[in-house]
Amino acid sequence: MDVIVLGGGLIGTASAYFLARRGARVTLIERNRIGSGATIASFGNIRRTGRHLSQLPLANRSLTLWGEAEKMLGRDVEFRATGHIRLIFDEGSLADMRAYAQAARPWGLELEELTPREIRSRFRGLGPEAIAASFSPHDGSGNPRLIAPAFAEAARKLGAEIVQDAEVETTKRTGSGFLVNTSKGAFAAECLLNAAGAWGARVAAQFGEQVPLDARGPQMGVTEPLPHRILPVVGIWTRDKDHGAYLRQVERGNIVFGGAAERVAVDLDPGYATADPMRLPVQLHAVARLLPAIAGVAVIRTWSGCEGYVRDMLPVMGRSMTTPGLFHAFGFCGHGFQLGPGVGDAMAELMMTGRCETPLDDFRIDRFARAA
Repeated sequence: MDVIVLGGGLIGTASAYFLARRGARVTLIERNRIGSGATIASFGNIRRTGRHLSQLPLANRSLTLWGEAEKMLGRDVEFRATGHIRLIFDEGSLADMRAYAQAARPWGLELEELTPREIRSRFRGLGPEAIAASFSPHDGSGNPRLIAPAFAEAARKLGAEIVQDAEVETTKRTGSGFLVNTSKGAFAAECLLNAAGAWGARVAAQFGEQVPLDARGPQMGVTEPLPHRILPVVGIWTRDKDHGAYLRQVERGNIVFGGAAERVAVDLDPGYATADPMRLPVQLHAVARLLPAIAGVAVIRTWSGCEGYVRDMLPVMGRSMTTPGLFHAFGFCGHGFQLGPGVGDAMAELMMTGRCETPLDDFRIDRFARAA
């Protein structure tokens, strides 16, 4: 099978790799550089906690692949299964956590509930006012700067063609498949995988499939390096978006943080998202609730990226309902980093065999037409 993959983020490069591993002849087309979009803007969180339950089978599949990534790709992408803790500051959030933990257990996610004493003894300096926390020991983090290039290079070694800095001009269905005209020439294939991220809805619309998707940019930041003491990724259980902060400390000592700042609308032309320094004080105030010591630390950089948010906050995955040979994997709503390897593996399985062992029905593109 010949396949064109549109999009060189984590979803696209992972799909290209797993397709090539299954024997497909793959051409991956990226409008900028590999991994330069939403992937590189990611926080690097590899978490299952708090996900929509229908995503958990895919998240579990992906977590297994994250654990195999270094051996599979031939390089360290800094996956560290250091755990994921979410702090709780009020009784309502505690009730939410307990309800979620019970509902998620049959889906393969076991959350440990921590008391205040256990938080203080196991994770010193975190959430001194927290009344409880959940802990998922097998989750963790990875490096957003390394993972997409690693998948792309591994795919190239398996024979995939990686085309960067190629602006897509037209995408057409032909009698034998698809023809994609770009600024670097024309490419033809039997099948097309739309992994174009925030631009994915535009691609789908060319084939008569409408997806309610908004392009937005989160705000991230990183501090100066400090002594390395915080092992798990740290988040919070809350319904209040003003408190929805999260952080992690990389092995070099810097603390990466995000959340608690409204995601701003991004114009897809040209698709560049920028951070707003005026929002930084409010963001740091929320982060300090999780880690008070950050109040005295210098922030050395902030950034943003263009992400695609589907209105129901679920991704679009699976085969097109209008066009044979067309498949979609986009709109991961800022939650796609953990899912990336699993999405690539699942899409390769679906495209090459016509079936997928991981349930994907909740992500079908025709759910919007059914709801209309």
